[in-house]
Amino acid sequence: MITRLSEIVDEARAKGARRLAVAYGQDAHTLKAVHNAYEEGLVIPTIYGDRRIINEVCAAEDIDTSGFTIVNEPVDVNCVAMAVRAVSSGEADVLMKGLVSTDKYMRGILNKDAGLFPPKGTLSHVAVVELPGYSKLLCISDAAVIPAPDFKQKTVLIKYLSQVANVLGIEKPKVACIAPSEQVLPSVMSSTEGAILAKMGDRGQLGNFTVDGPLSLDVALYKEVAEEKKVKGSHVAGNADCLLFPNIESANVFFKSASHFGHAELAAMVVGTKVPCVLTSRGDTPLTKLYSIALACLAAH
Repeated sequence: MITRLSEIVDEARAKGARRLAVAYGQDAHTLKAVHNAYEEGLVIPTIYGDRRIINEVCAAEDIDTSGFTIVNEPVDVNCVAMAVRAVSSGEADVLMKGLVSTDKYMRGILNKDAGLFPPKGTLSHVAVVELPGYSKLLCISDAAVIPAPDFKQKTVLIKYLSQVANVLGIEKPKVACIAPSEQVLPSVMSSTEGAILAKMGDRGQLGNFTVDGPLSLDVALYKEVAEEKKVKGSHVAGNADCLLFPNIESANVFFKSASHFGHAELAAMVVGTKVPCVLTSRGDTPLTKLYSIALACLAAH
């Protein structure tokens, strides 16, 4: 089982380089991450963007472009369309967002004519968090795509979380449905839906993973808290592999708090598409972007 993000890099490298299409990749952080991924043997990169700017940024940052294929296109939305077309046609294995805004990137992915997003599919975001003090990696959803997942979407998100956990070598992931309390509160939707999802999991209606809920965040992660609160009969409490958050606000706050206050390292990607799609913030570090590339490459195999 993979327990550190650096091990994802090792596993992805061992499986061979994947073809990476980078949409509007002309900022220093993206180019550094792509170059690092190339140096690690993870990717064979094609970068769509303004050739002049790419060369200027690489020269300023001392980035060797000899391993890059650069497709000159100065317009960001055109770069997204070209990169999406490359992956949907099988010319590339993984898609990555560069300097382009998230809304333009997502519109390119969702374009019906592009063939990257299946009809009636569910697009979501899964992040893998290496949190200091926690014994393993955590998969969380959804911090970036679905503002308020309905019940049906939550069943799909749980499956996505489980699939990413499988990529990490966890055969039967433990999924916690996060709510304000571990007690079932009929007036709180995240609580009642968490309880229903847990019962569906018990009856094998969701898949080969263990689901429990509602669970508060501290109960899901810390065994001593679960014991103090006398949470009994749970195979997830205090030992969760995956966290399903009730809405984008709670997931995003956890995601950013873990990073900035908890000094966690992160990897993230969009799932539900034909190929894994790297989605990181323009402010994310090159290391976060490298880990995200490695995660997407590993998932693409």
